[in-house]
Amino acid sequence: MHPLVSLYPSLTEMSSLSQRCIIDCFTQRQDPIQNINLYDGNCIQALHYQDQNLKVVFELPYPCQVEPPRLMTQIKDEIEQLSDVAEVLFDIQFKPPASHQQQKIPSLRHVKHVIMVASGKGGVGKSTTAVNIALALEQEGAKVGLLDADIYGPSMPILCQLVDHDIQVTPENHMKPAMQYGLAVQSIGFLVKPEQAQIWRGPMASQTLLQLIQETSWPELDYLIVDLPPGTGDIQLTLSQKLNLSGAIIVTTPQDLATADAEKGIVMFNRVHVPILGLVENMSYHRCTQCGHEEHIFGKEGGSSIAERYDVPILGYLPLHQSIRESADQGCPIVVKDVYSDLSRTYREIAQKAVAHLTKHSDITNVSIDLTEK
Repeated sequence: MHPLVSLYPSLTEMSSLSQRCIIDCFTQRQDPIQNINLYDGNCIQALHYQDQNLKVVFELPYPCQVEPPRLMTQIKDEIEQLSDVAEVLFDIQFKPPASHQQQKIPSLRHVKHVIMVASGKGGVGKSTTAVNIALALEQEGAKVGLLDADIYGPSMPILCQLVDHDIQVTPENHMKPAMQYGLAVQSIGFLVKPEQAQIWRGPMASQTLLQLIQETSWPELDYLIVDLPPGTGDIQLTLSQKLNLSGAIIVTTPQDLATADAEKGIVMFNRVHVPILGLVENMSYHRCTQCGHEEHIFGKEGGSSIAERYDVPILGYLPLHQSIRESADQGCPIVVKDVYSDLSRTYREIAQKAVAHLTKHSDITNVSIDLTEK
């Protein structure tokens, strides 16, 4: 008897041929997000067979409420061809990896994972990527917050259509994050006028950001996505030291100038013991809307080369596309504006792969960081 059948006795009510076929469906198919087969990945939590109906309970470390993995349709079609199975039903449950407790900052005690979105240089689409990743996770069923940590150039008021947002205060005199598109959003842009320049030295900017985090009443969150300023400066180092970070996502374009700076970001996070969840290559190509020809305007395979060099996964490739820019400028990111578009699906896959990689680093906790020159 196969171990899977022994775990779920109700399967013994069907023929041995059907049992083998069902087992093969799970052992021979891989979850495209985790890149492991469904049986070895411990994705199957329960199998219930009764009156020719098979109910499969999956437990996944990433949310997938909008569009369940496409291989589920393949499995359903194959199993329903068996003579003793009339219908296959799926119950897909989301279980985040082990929580990283934020012991140093009480306001984050209800936040399970803090994920940085970073870039080595500006202009690579980091903020647009960050907001679409956050929205994708929320749409798929996770509780998500978004922190705009770019003190000098906050983008989230525009990207989330919150330019005129007025900060609300709790009875404990803490700021409430804005709620938009299901996200809990906080930004220095809510406290200063859009045209006002923040002329601050690094330590002052870092202290202001920490104060913003500490004095925000964050709700219970599975993920807090932090949109970092570009570069590898004071704010990046301060947050790496003060927060218990679960990981970082690096955004780059294929251009040599961008990938050179992205490498510095990878080196920095490695040095401060923050796991790299993966790399996103933005503006990877442009597809002609008339003929479909793909042109690599900013070069080709730049992100892939540094991902291979530093042994970090590529989460996905995003095109240079007018609708991404237009939806961002309108304050209605593409993942919200066109949920089922190919672009939105790409953002969702990127987000799912990133949080799925947290399972590989769930036992990592921040350690003391020595930044002195050797």
